Amino acid sequence: MRAQVLTEIPGDASRKLLGEQAAVESSARAYPRLTPIAVAGGSGAYLTDADGNVFLDFLTGAGVLALGHNHPELLRAAQDQLQVSTHALDFPTEAKQDFTRALLRMLPEPMRDKTRIHFCGPTGADGVEAALKLCKTHTGRSGAVSFHGGFHGSTQSTLGLTGLRASKDLPGNPSISSFFPYSYCHKCPIGLSPDSCSVNCIQYLENMLNDPNGGTPRPAAVILELVQGEGGVIPARPEFVRRLRDLTDELGIPLVVDEVQTGCGRTGTWYAFEQYGIEPDVIVSSKALGGGHPVSVILYREEFDRWQPAAHTGTFRGNQLAFAAGAAQIRVMERDGVLGNVREVGAHLEQGLRRLQERYGFIGEVRGLGLMLGMEFAPLGPWTAGEVVDRVRKAALRRGLIFEPAGRGGCVARLLPPLNLTREEADEALDILTAAVAEAAEPARAPRGHDGH
Repeated sequence: MRAQVLTEIPGDASRKLLGEQAAVESSARAYPRLTPIAVAGGSGAYLTDADGNVFLDFLTGAGVLALGHNHPELLRAAQDQLQVSTHALDFPTEAKQDFTRALLRMLPEPMRDKTRIHFCGPTGADGVEAALKLCKTHTGRSGAVSFHGGFHGSTQSTLGLTGLRASKDLPGNPSISSFFPYSYCHKCPIGLSPDSCSVNCIQYLENMLNDPNGGTPRPAAVILELVQGEGGVIPARPEFVRRLRDLTDELGIPLVVDEVQTGCGRTGTWYAFEQYGIEPDVIVSSKALGGGHPVSVILYREEFDRWQPAAHTGTFRGNQLAFAAGAAQIRVMERDGVLGNVREVGAHLEQGLRRLQERYGFIGEVRGLGLMLGMEFAPLGPWTAGEVVDRVRKAALRRGLIFEPAGRGGCVARLLPPLNLTREEADEALDILTAAVAEAAEPARAPRGHDGH
C-alpha cells in the first residue's frame, strides 16, 4: 500500500460528515480542524478517509496505535476476549493477570520485584491524577513541581501541572504546581548555551528547593516528561535528568515520570527512563499500552503503597479488551524485535530529516528519540514559525502524509509513526516531507494565513 490522494481535501463524503459533526459536537473538537477528513478505516501505517484517499499516518491516534491500524493479532485477541468478558472492575481475571505479567516484563529486571501496579481510569490524565494522589498520601505533603513546556492532561488537576497557559485560563482553575525551566537547549529558557552552562536550569530548581526563603514549599512530587511531546518533542539532557533524580532522592521528593507518550517502546526502549540511567519512583503509562484500547496504569515503588481499600477507584479500570489486546501487543513486539526496529528505522528517519535540515535553513533543529521525532521551524518571509509548519503540514496532507504540530506556537512538526514502520514507509514519508518543505520554501504564493487547500 502507498499513500494516494484522489480528491481535494476534504472530499465530498468527508465534507458531509464534517458538517454533521460541526452541527452537533462541542467546539472543543480539535483534530478535524487541523486535518479535515472523516476516517473510514486503516491498515498498518495507512489510514483511509471517507473519500477513498489513503494517507501515511504519522499521527497514529496521538501515539496510541503502536503497531498501526488493525493489527490482525491484536484484533484477534480483542475478538476472543469479547466472547468472555469486557468489564470486570478490579476483580482478577486471566486477561488481567496476563497483562500484569507483561507490564512487569517491560520494566528493567531490578525493578520488577519491588513494583506495585494500580489500574486507573482509561486515560493518561487519570494516571497522572492517581500518581499525584499516591505521592500526597505517601509524603503527607501537597503541591508539585513541573516544568515549562510540560503537558500532563486536560482535567482540572492535571491542567495545574501543564505548562500551556492558554489551556488553563479558566475561572477557578487550580494552580497546584510550581514551574521551573526544562532543558530546552535549542531555545534555552535562561539564555545559555549547552557548551558553556552547567545545566543551570536544574541548579535553579536545586537552589529554590533548598532556600528557606525561596518561596517553594517541599512538594509531594516532581513530575516530568523525559521527552516533552506537546511541548515540541524535546528530549531532556541526560545531565538534567540524573541531577534531578539525585536532588529528589536527597530531599525525599517522589519523582514521577510521565511516560504516557514515551512508554511502550516509542523511544526504542520500553520506557524512556531506561536511556537516562535512573529509576523513577512512579511511572505513568497509557496511550499505546492497551493495543488500541483505553487503559492507564501507574507503576510505583512498593513502599509507596499506603492506600486503604477503595482509596482510589474508577469504573473503567477493568477494561478486559485493553488487557487482552495490550498483552498480545507486548508479545508481538517481543517476538518481532520491534524495539530494535524503532531504533533502526527511527535513526534512518532522523538522518533523512537532518539531510532536509541541511538544505533548508528555516529548519532550526531536528530532535527526538526512537520514533518520536520533531522538526522545529523558524520564521520564513511573511510567515511565523507556526505558519511555516502549517504550510508544510497542509502540503504534506495533499500528498498523503498526516502529522500534527507541537511546541510553542505550533513551531514543531511532530512525527509519531507506528513502531513497526518499515524503511520503505519511512522513505515514502521523507519523499512527501521533502516536497512539502520545498513548497513551503517557495516565494509567497498566497496571502498570509491562506489555508492552502
